[in-house]
Amino acid sequence: MKRRDFIAAAAAIALPSLGSSEAIAAPANNKKKPAAKPVAKKPATAGKPAAAPAQANETRVAAASLPDEPASRWRTYDLTTRIEIKRPAGISRLWLPLAMFKDTPWQRALGHTWQGNFERAGIYRDPAAEMEVFTAEWREGVTPQLELVSKVETQDRHFDVTKKHCAPERGDILRRNLRSTELMPLNDKTREIAERIVGRVKDPVAQGKAIYDWVAERALRDPETPALSAGGIDTPQQLANAIGRNAGHALLFVALSRAVGLPARPVFGLRCDYSKIFPSLGATGELNRAFHCRAEFYAPGYDWIPVNPADLRQAVLEEKLSPDDGKLAVLKKLQFGFWEMNWIGLNTALEVIPRDSKENAIPFLATPYVETADGVLDTTDAERYAVSIRASRTDS
Repeated sequence: MKRRDFIAAAAAIALPSLGSSEAIAAPANNKKKPAAKPVAKKPATAGKPAAAPAQANETRVAAASLPDEPASRWRTYDLTTRIEIKRPAGISRLWLPLAMFKDTPWQRALGHTWQGNFERAGIYRDPAAEMEVFTAEWREGVTPQLELVSKVETQDRHFDVTKKHCAPERGDILRRNLRSTELMPLNDKTREIAERIVGRVKDPVAQGKAIYDWVAERALRDPETPALSAGGIDTPQQLANAIGRNAGHALLFVALSRAVGLPARPVFGLRCDYSKIFPSLGATGELNRAFHCRAEFYAPGYDWIPVNPADLRQAVLEEKLSPDDGKLAVLKKLQFGFWEMNWIGLNTALEVIPRDSKENAIPFLATPYVETADGVLDTTDAERYAVSIRASRTDS
């Protein structure tokens, strides 16, 4: 038999015919497999069911992320100012600085109301200095009286080094906060001191921290010496007396920062509540002597960073603490990048010319300013001038 015939015959025997209804299958096996034994079900355990993939991912993301920011705690103040000018000469004019009109994450001005016997009154703004001023005028022969109520919200201000990429500040504002002024005349000695403080540090935040630490040590170790003189700044004595000792350390920080090309500005304001840190860092009751100056500097990407070296001097003198006290070490660290907002910011203006004033520029406008036919009224003269400032608080 030929080979091909043999293969064809073998295939016909092994394979079923294509016309049958049975498919190709394994060889028949008549032995049936024994039935499988039933598997006993394990009793249900008390453990938790497996988490769904989405839930498991959310848990992992939450574990790797930063903690949530604390909820905002806004405090609302009604700041009431009452002014009376006694025995005025001729026409009387008043300029009263108001809370900053620009909303920030730490302060919001909600509005102002006023009443009195003035002939005309109103509000004007200086956007570059973030200054809003109430102005009033009384005709001759009238004893000027005024009551003004400002509603302001505040919450503590924190600097977070992990949050960058803020919108850049306007160039004209930065240039304005690099200038030498009559209050802070920059000279070669001041620049030499500032450059020695920062050394080879190039990062703006680190430069600001180095200057803050230097000013803070002056406030702690030598609180009685006028601060500006420690920086080689020859401020006229009349201006030095006007700003007071506490404002001096804030202005010293600003001057040294500007001397190394770091934009900085003072922020004039008013304490309006008790302090949770030290009793001496707060004010309640009558606030007409609660003027207080803080400072801030600009770092690209971080916006304006707050500092408050003046409170260190206040704590040393009022709390009777040694400069080496551990409480002051904690306070020193706290006051870089933090403001306790028991204080209302007014403005950052220097060398101010009040609108329609007949006098020369004044170094700053942080307290009521009055002009009569006799010139600028001395607001410390109790026989001719009376002012009362009080604040009431409600918590949000």
